[in-house]
Amino acid sequence: MTLDLIDKKLLKLLQTNSKKTTKELSLDLNLSVTAVYERIKKLEREGIIDKYVAVVNKSKVEKGFVVFCHLKLIQHTKEFLTKFESEVVKLKEVLECYHVSGDYDYILKIVVKDMEAYREFLVTKLTILQHIGSTHSTFMISEVKSTSVVDV
Repeated sequence: MTLDLIDKKLLKLLQTNSKKTTKELSLDLNLSVTAVYERIKKLEREGIIDKYVAVVNKSKVEKGFVVFCHLKLIQHTKEFLTKFESEVVKLKEVLECYHVSGDYDYILKIVVKDMEAYREFLVTKLTILQHIGSTHSTFMISEVKSTSVVDV
């Protein structure tokens, strides 16, 4: 699907505030409510809009301790990768997991209450997964930029 200028503006508006009504969006885009509705449905059908979410303030729910854990597996076989990935997606503390190139195999973004909770997570959940060779943890000092808006 090729995105026109209106689609791009619509996506930006929805990424900034997905709770806007089609009427509000239609006023922003100078289109009819029906036209906006149809564009949104098409973006959803095409998989360009993947889902709608509420962004939670981690500190307000006692999950303000953010850790980036770099992880190496003991081997890089398909079996080891598949097994690790199927297990790590089950860990609720892991918000994001990326298979990467370089010195490490994966980078995980983990949120917990505090250092003690992270140690407990590391010892009782993460390092018990099979095929992990080593981990390296980096702790967030402050969040400089965090966005989910993709510039299209």
